[in-house]
Amino acid sequence: MTDQIDDFPAKAIILSAGQGRRLLPLTEDTPKCLLPVSGKPVIAWQIDTLLANNIREIVIVAGFQIGKVAALIAERYPDRPDIRVVFNPFYEVADNLASCWIVREEMNAGFLLLNGDTLLGDNLLPGMLHAPVAPITLCIDFKGTFDDDDMKVQLGPQGQVKQVSKKLPAEETDAESIGLIRFSKQGARLFRDAVEQALREPEKLGSWYLAIISALAKQNVVSSHSVSGNRWCEIDFIQDLQKAESYFSCKEADAADQSRSDQLLHLPG
Repeated sequence: MTDQIDDFPAKAIILSAGQGRRLLPLTEDTPKCLLPVSGKPVIAWQIDTLLANNIREIVIVAGFQIGKVAALIAERYPDRPDIRVVFNPFYEVADNLASCWIVREEMNAGFLLLNGDTLLGDNLLPGMLHAPVAPITLCIDFKGTFDDDDMKVQLGPQGQVKQVSKKLPAEETDAESIGLIRFSKQGARLFRDAVEQALREPEKLGSWYLAIISALAKQNVVSSHSVSGNRWCEIDFIQDLQKAESYFSCKEADAADQSRSDQLLHLPG
């Protein structure tokens, strides 16, 4: 029973340290995670989705304009001391592996890791939380063709993850990572130890945390969970913001999402 409790992701870590330079001039003085989508900041969409799914402890790794991020959290969630903002002082010279290193001590039980620019439809997270538990579960989606900016995933015959990289050739690419990972207690330990070891090598400062996931996949501890058919959006460019607006302003789609979410929550097991 204790292992099951430790495996359930009662905590989420959101990586929101970057400025989002590809969205300039919108991010000149505003971090990407504070950009509005249908009148609500990206980070608020994420937090509200997590809270709605009983993820109560939320750690936000911020960097660029952290004061604005902290102010928004204090204003919107004044009675939630379990929603915390942690500073990554390396945000200008490092990639998101350094953000994971900053909060590695938080990885002491099952948790979710969420990119700060990934928005999730209402029914996506319940489906993922009810999926079979594995040490590490990478959320993936499928499409016809993949571009250079996609974080590509190669899968094994049983759906296990074999590789994760933007540089995977087309013949080895089966899916893309959406920027959401679930860790069990065992997976959290494996990831934390690998992050700790990686940052002892100076050249790894500019690495993505998914390079660690790809390395761990060789130990056969990384499974995949398809979110195909669910709404989600990664915000990197102006057109992504427009896509997010269309996704997250549609009340009819929200109602349909909620209906599917309720069905998932009542599934046995």
